[in-house]
Amino acid sequence: MNFIIYDLEATCWLGRPPGYIQEVIEIGAVKMNGFGEITDKFCRFIRPVANPILSSFCRELTSITQEQVNRANKFESVVEDFQDWIDIFEENYLLCSWGNFDKIALERDCERHDMDFDWLSEHINVKRQYQEIKRLTNPRGLRKAVEKEGFDFTGTPHRGISDAENLAKVFGKYLDEWQY
Repeated sequence: MNFIIYDLEATCWLGRPPGYIQEVIEIGAVKMNGFGEITDKFCRFIRPVANPILSSFCRELTSITQEQVNRANKFESVVEDFQDWIDIFEENYLLCSWGNFDKIALERDCERHDMDFDWLSEHINVKRQYQEIKRLTNPRGLRKAVEKEGFDFTGTPHRGISDAENLAKVFGKYLDEWQY
């Protein structure tokens, strides 16, 4: 079993402007084997099409630049690369994200681009399960969970690859406790 621990960044604004369509602009992921070893990483930017100009809020929050998304491939191409990297037709895999936003955002973008999204069905919400494992009344944010588990939060917050790498620390610590 390969665990695909991933995080997305998407177009965002302060408030909800007219014509608001949120699109994925980064996929960051790590592949973890059944022994808790990270065997590979995936990080790609995606060029948004509905709202191609990133808001200043989005650029500041994510540190993703306009130039990075301008030079990126479109959604279909990046998702096909992601599927190949996961090896969705040959490997037994489980997608793992902190919350359901990432899965829903991928489903919506797949639907917008007339792409199949059945491959997203093998998914767990690590945030919800972590809350249950730790018997927390309220869910924790990723950074707080990482630090409460004794790890340093490394990389750039609100960047797909950094958040995926940090989530992998928590995921690996409780590797045998996730329900799927």
